[in-house]
Amino acid sequence: MSEKTFKAFTQTDGKNYARFRRNYHQTLYNLVLDYHTSKNGAFDTILDVGCGPGTAVSTLAPRFAHAYGFDASQGMIDSAKSLGGETSTGEPITFAVSGAEQLGNNIDPPVADGSVDMIISATAAHWFDMAAFWPRAAKVLKPGGTVAIWCGAKVRALPPTPQCGEIDAAINRFRDNLKDFAEAGNLIAEGLYVELPTPWSLPTPVAEFDEAAFVRKEWGNDKLDSLPGNEFWEMNHPGDLDFMEAAMGTASPVVRWREANPELVGTEKDVVRVMRREMEQILAAAGYTVKAGEKLLYGGTEAVLMLFTKKA
Repeated sequence: MSEKTFKAFTQTDGKNYARFRRNYHQTLYNLVLDYHTSKNGAFDTILDVGCGPGTAVSTLAPRFAHAYGFDASQGMIDSAKSLGGETSTGEPITFAVSGAEQLGNNIDPPVADGSVDMIISATAAHWFDMAAFWPRAAKVLKPGGTVAIWCGAKVRALPPTPQCGEIDAAINRFRDNLKDFAEAGNLIAEGLYVELPTPWSLPTPVAEFDEAAFVRKEWGNDKLDSLPGNEFWEMNHPGDLDFMEAAMGTASPVVRWREANPELVGTEKDVVRVMRREMEQILAAAGYTVKAGEKLLYGGTEAVLMLFTKKA
């Protein structure tokens, strides 16, 4: 399940990712913070693993005195450093290349055992070696510390998008066109982390985590109108086709498709452009003349949040 696509990102790739991937909604962050508070968690140190350009840790860092952002990609870390972020004490977030299996034991000075109050992972854990992550997380967390793991999976069109059902079908065809470029991690994400190993499901369970305190919340996997348009992603509704095309272009299967088809990138045969043209045809057939920048699209995503606590 080793991730190679994002690991190869340059700083420019990371900045584009930050630009076109929405931040997470405050509702989601509140769920994480409320859970942590309910377990009497402290607010000294937060660690974001698989932090990408630092979106999630930069949002939560002002609640903590110290903050780390780790990613296996040097390009993502360079992007995160350029975007910056501060803690409640005005201390800059420490961004460094470190994997989920290391959690800072490779940096100088290393992250000390029993020093972290909260570990978060935003749309990244499906690429981790969880059998190595959980024991390391148990070491660096304080008793009563929280691990919050969340992921947005399948993007869906929502009412009142014109011709919503047909637009949603175009998104599904786009996903089908990329099935040969989806890796095991993508499938775990699409399955809303049902197959993501928990501390107690490993062949060698990590007993430091309290299974009775585990919380799992899902959005949008039952019916279209339950999708979290305003609960998971921070979305400015409605959106336009230009932004949709750019945002879809950050998905790892798209990146791999484009690496395999470099001569088609940016042409009318580009896999994302094909979806966009389908959408334009659907809207035109319904009588809509789509103007540049016109905002017609409402969307959401199937998503999951998983919350764990280390035994006190």
